[in-house]
Amino acid sequence: MSDAPRSDRQSVPESGAIEITSEPIVLDQAVGRETEAVDVTPLPHTGADAGAGEPTGRPSSRRRKIVLGSVLAVTLAGVAVFGSVTWRILQEKDATLSTPVEVAGLTRDESDGARTTIEYLQTAVNAEIDFAESFGAVYADPAGPDRSVLLFGGTTLVWQPERDLDRLFDLASEEDSPVADIHEVDAGSLGGVMKCGTAPIQQGELVFCGWADHGSIAMGMFAGRSVDESAALLRDIRNTVQSRD
Repeated sequence: MSDAPRSDRQSVPESGAIEITSEPIVLDQAVGRETEAVDVTPLPHTGADAGAGEPTGRPSSRRRKIVLGSVLAVTLAGVAVFGSVTWRILQEKDATLSTPVEVAGLTRDESDGARTTIEYLQTAVNAEIDFAESFGAVYADPAGPDRSVLLFGGTTLVWQPERDLDRLFDLASEEDSPVADIHEVDAGSLGGVMKCGTAPIQQGELVFCGWADHGSIAMGMFAGRSVDESAALLRDIRNTVQSRD
């Protein structure tokens, strides 16, 4: 289970103001036949300080019905939001990540240097995020060695995907080369949240793109590509390496 803080409470939409209009109350008057006096029987007041013209009885009941109706509407809206989040967690929590030999036109690098790099990244990330299972690989691009892709992350029950993904970006940043301009991009058909950012390197710029859902968190490091190209490539990679039970 991720050690990142748990999910935020869901906000409840406010109900709109409701204007209450009271119907006029007509007092029956009984006129005595043998006297000129008018006998008016007053309606009982609902409170000691009720004014002479204040509506009583039926209007108060109407107010209660309106208030109860508003409370019920807000409650049902909250239940709907909670149910939607619960369904999403159940749908995404059982994720599996693999490292196939080939993916999205790339080939897995089996060299000692690639293996050492991935082991270092996995150790660093596992020290901060409690993955049930971690994964990582370096993928070589046939177009050239300067276009290799480093992929790392893991699976666990993630309560707040976006916050944990932001944490992974923090871990990827270095003091002299922080990942900047982090922004959300299209996560693709698997959903969740996906973000990309860039960090300066000697050869120019390194692109970081990562995704997170309720069952997995992963990040790719892309050299020799633009942000848009890197995001599109990560979506293609994810569609192959991620599955759900």
